[in-house]
Amino acid sequence: MPAGGDSSVIRRSTLRQQIADALRDEVLAGRLPSGHPFTVKEIAEQYGVSATPVREALLDLCAQGLLDVEQHRGFKVHAFTAEDFRAMVEARTLIIEGIFRSGADQALRATSAGVLISIRRRADEAERAARAGDLDVLIGYDLRFWRELSSIVNNAYISDFLDRIRVQTWMFAVPLLRRKPDLRGLLWQGHSALADALIQHDLATAQRLIAEYNEHSLALVGTRG
Repeated sequence: MPAGGDSSVIRRSTLRQQIADALRDEVLAGRLPSGHPFTVKEIAEQYGVSATPVREALLDLCAQGLLDVEQHRGFKVHAFTAEDFRAMVEARTLIIEGIFRSGADQALRATSAGVLISIRRRADEAERAARAGDLDVLIGYDLRFWRELSSIVNNAYISDFLDRIRVQTWMFAVPLLRRKPDLRGLLWQGHSALADALIQHDLATAQRLIAEYNEHSLALVGTRG
């Protein structure tokens, strides 16, 4: 550690991120449903930590649009609407279309073979989970797949924006998908085909697959306009 560094600050920052990640996973899994209220004290007691990193973690999740602050009462899980979901799908579509128009091929040519292999591996893992109808496993691999995929444009603002929207769309979709008795055959299974199209620089096929994915997302949760 650099001279003069404060190890307590580093530990608190790490703990803050761990708590934020754990709570985000709880929200994505549907174990903390939309509108669910809680306080800093409750979360601190649950994880056996002090209030400060918990409060910081909760404020981070608020900044990501996952939680709302209730004045003088605490926090609650944000409730997204069908209209929100359609707007989020539209937003991510516009961003990705912009990427394809502004040098996706060049970005792919500059991407190392190791990164492309990792993206293909994530795609296979996500697709296997989708085919099995395993929603919990799919969410994790799906987020990693799209996160790695968006990173090839080498623009942290775009990558962070797309990751945040994808988390939010899962937040809306999970409760609806949990109501279905069997998800096998219902979830999108085009991850590997999309990865192959990008590896082969077949941008037309990649764009078609992404458009199909967005249409599938809207139809699956019954929010197609």
